[in-house]
Amino acid sequence: MASSDQPGATARIAPAGLAFLAMTSIGWGFNWPITKFLLGYLPPLTLRGSTGVIGAALLAILALLWGQNLRVPRAMWPRLVLAAVLNVGCWMVLMGFALVFLPASEAALIAYTMPVWASILAWPILGERPNWLRVLSLVMAFAGLCAILGGNGVAASLSKLPGILFALGGAIGFAVGAVLAKKLPLNLPPVSAAAWQIGIGCLPVSIAGFLFETSNFSGLTGTDWLLFGYSTVVQFCIAYVCWFAALVRLPASVAAIGTMAVPVIGVMTSAVALHEPLGLGQIAALLFTLAGVALATQS
Repeated sequence: MASSDQPGATARIAPAGLAFLAMTSIGWGFNWPITKFLLGYLPPLTLRGSTGVIGAALLAILALLWGQNLRVPRAMWPRLVLAAVLNVGCWMVLMGFALVFLPASEAALIAYTMPVWASILAWPILGERPNWLRVLSLVMAFAGLCAILGGNGVAASLSKLPGILFALGGAIGFAVGAVLAKKLPLNLPPVSAAAWQIGIGCLPVSIAGFLFETSNFSGLTGTDWLLFGYSTVVQFCIAYVCWFAALVRLPASVAAIGTMAVPVIGVMTSAVALHEPLGLGQIAALLFTLAGVALATQS
């Protein structure tokens, strides 16, 4: 079957692909306020690591049920571990700590600047010189960060700074992993690759949480366990499977732009569910960030 991204091919947007993309965006978008809420009951390494390990196991089962091979060639292990560390391990740890210092809405906005960093990092890593669209996307991303940092005065900005640095580190780490994936692709079935990356990336995080954090799972209520299940099953299984299904049915550019709905959903649901502020500063940050990401994906 010819790819719709080949030169001269007519891009076809399948309705089923849009439906899968919508389910992905909703699944990942809702997870931001849910994770923020759960961090009030479980420490970050324990929460992020345990949900990831369980999610990876469920993905591995799905891969086997769908006939995907879980075997990893020996030569593929170094790049698989590198991808797991950058795309999952750094992301889970740094975003977990970012949510300790930031509202879920602002952490989600910073997280989804990753296409901007990827477009810039493609120059030193892949030799893709940045064009004016990439430079402008970087400017817009920084404008969004400034709106977040300066929205509520100097004192609030200083209290947010650690969270912003954690979130930026996670976004840039993920961007490095995404760019390296073009140079060092993982020739594995998609669900198998996701299971391995999430498992390898989250297992040490979970172990660190067990060793260095104090967790009280017995104190979780029924609602808390339902939300924990959401962060495990929906975030790591249903949303990932829908994402791969969308990629099969949509042009890559459409799928990439479609994920811009994730921070929008994260901001809106955080305002409703967690009563996080949604003023001019947050709206400006949202608009600047989305504009930067849109430009990056088009460059």
